[in-house]
Amino acid sequence: MPRPRPMEPRRGQDCPAAGRGQGAGAGGVRPSGAALPMRALWPLCLALGAAAAAAAGGDGRPSAERSAVWGPGLRAAAALPARYFYVQAVDAQGLRFTSSPGENAFHVKITAPEEQFTRVGVQVLDRKDGSFLVRYRMYASYKSLRIEVKTGDKHVAKSPYILKGPIYHENCDCPQEESSAWLEEMNCPQTISQIQRDLASFPIVDPDKIAKEIPQRFGQRQSLCHYTIKDNEVYIKTYGEHVGFRIFMDAILLSLTRKVKMPDVEFFVNLGDWPLEKRKPPQNLHPIFSWCGSSESKDIVMPTYDLTDSVLETMGRVSLDMMSVQANTGPSWEDKNTTAFWRGRDSRKERLELVKLSRKYPEIIDAAFTNFFFFKHDESLYGPIVKHISFFDFFKYKYQINIDGTVAAYRLPYLLAGNSVVLKQDSIYYEHFYNELQPWKHYIPFKSDLSDLLEKLQWAKDHDEEAKNIAKSGQEFARNNLMGDHIFCYYFKLFQEYASLQVSEPKIRDGMEKVQQPDDDLFPCTCHRKKAKDEL
Repeated sequence: MPRPRPMEPRRGQDCPAAGRGQGAGAGGVRPSGAALPMRALWPLCLALGAAAAAAAGGDGRPSAERSAVWGPGLRAAAALPARYFYVQAVDAQGLRFTSSPGENAFHVKITAPEEQFTRVGVQVLDRKDGSFLVRYRMYASYKSLRIEVKTGDKHVAKSPYILKGPIYHENCDCPQEESSAWLEEMNCPQTISQIQRDLASFPIVDPDKIAKEIPQRFGQRQSLCHYTIKDNEVYIKTYGEHVGFRIFMDAILLSLTRKVKMPDVEFFVNLGDWPLEKRKPPQNLHPIFSWCGSSESKDIVMPTYDLTDSVLETMGRVSLDMMSVQANTGPSWEDKNTTAFWRGRDSRKERLELVKLSRKYPEIIDAAFTNFFFFKHDESLYGPIVKHISFFDFFKYKYQINIDGTVAAYRLPYLLAGNSVVLKQDSIYYEHFYNELQPWKHYIPFKSDLSDLLEKLQWAKDHDEEAKNIAKSGQEFARNNLMGDHIFCYYFKLFQEYASLQVSEPKIRDGMEKVQQPDDDLFPCTCHRKKAKDEL
């Protein structure tokens, strides 16, 4: 679900900028759409780049006037758990930096002018491609915020940016009453193709009917949550023994209802790994919401619990999220280890085959298990269990192997966001965004049985520039489709579209309990919308 991005400054020539200390030479990532210069013109390109740098003063610093700042974190109403915006370094000649001008090139300060203290955590993340991601998490709500972006002692672009509030922090319960206004504030897409595809199997939804039939069919063997959202309050009844994963669904629903008035809706969530609805028309299909879909099922997919949790807990208790990974993509492409890399547990037979391949061709593949649970641990076949390493260390390797676990491997969003090329196993399983991915554009495909994996790795080695471009396209896809605002848009649009299919009124059923909003907020807010409503 890509959305249009503001115009960014474009490089004035096809040459990588030279003379920039850490500027991009042959190892830099060129701007999207830029043509590769002919090898014969390379010395001339270097000379032109050096001349441009000299004209800029030769100090390799970004221009405060020409550098660009944009993103949802500059809009007061675009509320997210962690807000964010971008800074693109541009030199005095209008040429974009394509590698880092230094992690301290830009400084960001956020204050609430009318308050003595500003409780806002701020991080400036260097994406190593000439752009920076600035994220901030508010721990209190404010009437206004002042965002200063500086390089040296000069304000960048239109800094300071004044956000006229109120600006609400994550725990503030102050929903926008008009869903259309919220969708516009969040810049959500009009339609999302995966949602349309999933709901096509359910032209009508009868809440009274599914409230009886789904528990009868699945309630004894599966772990389910039966939710009703009524008057923007969340109610739940659980079925099955293992319902701990309800915490992720509870959290996103509560977060949504704090931000926007949700439609009245009644639905069932599958808390297990495998999709449940295996029937085929004209059999009576039941709408089941799942974190993973498959070509053999009719479940309605949502963003995975892992991706959902990382969005809610960005700058909180999680260390791996779609923002932090962008600042930890390892060495430049040319400096990465050329061995293909994989780590994980033994949750699929093909993973056993991958580790066996690694033992046979250790110079080509570095694959090892961090845990054994599903299969017998045969040390002679699968080698010793290795220690976990930081996910960010994966990106020391140029080739990332993505292979199913019990279902789809939920690490794919983070692998795409790195600066390595993903080799993805053909699979019946998919996450909410897979149908937007294109093989050979965003990733390199290989067969489900791994029979052509070595061949595909050899292709990547023989076609390094093409592999690099695929890695870049995958990275751009993740940046433009899998950030926090995209996830919130997806959930809301899904519930909105699903609610429109209901032919009877959702009800708070017998046995349901209310899911309470958190009450441990250190800095409670005053909602201007609720105050205005009370005065009427």
